[in-house]
Amino acid sequence: MKVFDYIGLKNALESDNFIIELENSVSVPSGFTLKRGKKLLGNGEDIFLSIINGDGIALKGNNEIKDISIQVSPVNRAIYLDSEEEDLGNVVFSNLTVTGAVQLITRGNSKKLDVLIDSLDIFSADVRKYSERPMKYGVNVYQGALTIYNFTPDNDSLINVVANDVQVGRKNAPVIGSGVFISGFGDEGGKVNIEKLTTKDVYSNGMIPQGQPNLITGGIFIVYGAHAKEVVSKGKVVTYGNNDMVLDVWGSVDKWITEEEIESFGQSGIGFVNFGYVKEFKAEKGIHTHGAGARGFNQYDGTIEDAYFEYIRTDGNGSIGMQFSKPVGSITIKKDVTTKGSIGKTLVKGVIMDLKADAISVLSGGSIERLNVEGNLNIKGDGVVAYHVNEGKVKEFILNGEIISEGKNSIDVLIENNGETDTNYIEKYLNE
Repeated sequence: MKVFDYIGLKNALESDNFIIELENSVSVPSGFTLKRGKKLLGNGEDIFLSIINGDGIALKGNNEIKDISIQVSPVNRAIYLDSEEEDLGNVVFSNLTVTGAVQLITRGNSKKLDVLIDSLDIFSADVRKYSERPMKYGVNVYQGALTIYNFTPDNDSLINVVANDVQVGRKNAPVIGSGVFISGFGDEGGKVNIEKLTTKDVYSNGMIPQGQPNLITGGIFIVYGAHAKEVVSKGKVVTYGNNDMVLDVWGSVDKWITEEEIESFGQSGIGFVNFGYVKEFKAEKGIHTHGAGARGFNQYDGTIEDAYFEYIRTDGNGSIGMQFSKPVGSITIKKDVTTKGSIGKTLVKGVIMDLKADAISVLSGGSIERLNVEGNLNIKGDGVVAYHVNEGKVKEFILNGEIISEGKNSIDVLIENNGETDTNYIEKYLNE
């Protein structure tokens, strides 16, 4: 059914026609519901749907939205699920530009949903008001501009996701909250299976007050109960605020490749923090963080089997280059690990504490099967350590470059509290 204005759209929504084609841009006074099976398609270039008041389009299941730009107030939802049917079928988005959040949350009786996304650009959104927030490790997580969330506790509830070319925010104009957020109900309960997720640029800012210890966001966050077979970050992923992780995993990822730089600009804004299980990770352009306590990479729980980083750079007091407190497999840094800072405050599992901006830190419970640094370990700060093994263990350590320490009372190598390390490549520093 072809639609040219608001009256035509209203009639089409109430009709038995399953395909609604917008021939012109349309403004409507308030949001509306797409009944089960209905499709809303733009028929032409620059079709713009303005929803003046409140949330936008509610979906009942087996819906498709294609070739349209949709605008609501950024604090509202442009598209969301409003159904508790057991089988929600497919939800398909193609070639959409959106202002406002896209929120797909299953709850209640809902047991099955397939999400198919091909080119979704969320220009602006603010998701801080939504109360469904995962909680673990002493923190809560804001939802994302794109949220896919299985909030059904039943073990047989499943969301399947294929999402290609998702773009969120703009440089120096990030969305507020997380960027891309995908979560199951918890470690137990409803799950999310991500066959593939590819993103273009992602820019986010949680707008979290400095010193807030129990609230975080993620530029791209694979939360508990979510298993991603493949994630490809084709564009930059950047966060701007306090406690804004750039990449975060509480669930599991088989393979994650980032093709552009990973960057953060806020206090405690970690480049990549892993609490889950990651088989393979590759940062082709490296990680760069700016701000106190903004670490490059952290392994706090779970494990990572094989990780490659082009480089790690941190600028800020307390900003450790890489820190390990759980066993991991092979870690390779193609170029340098560089820190610039001394002692500073940072968020660790919901607690603000003081840390030193060490380049490599291996703590109690942490072990590395193989650590290969092909460049240098550089520290530029007072009282910090380039290579620090404190109760942890490094079974094989290869350093092709040098350890370069600049700063008062800085230390090249420190092995303490029964820490163990392969010394073949650092003997000259141990003997100094």
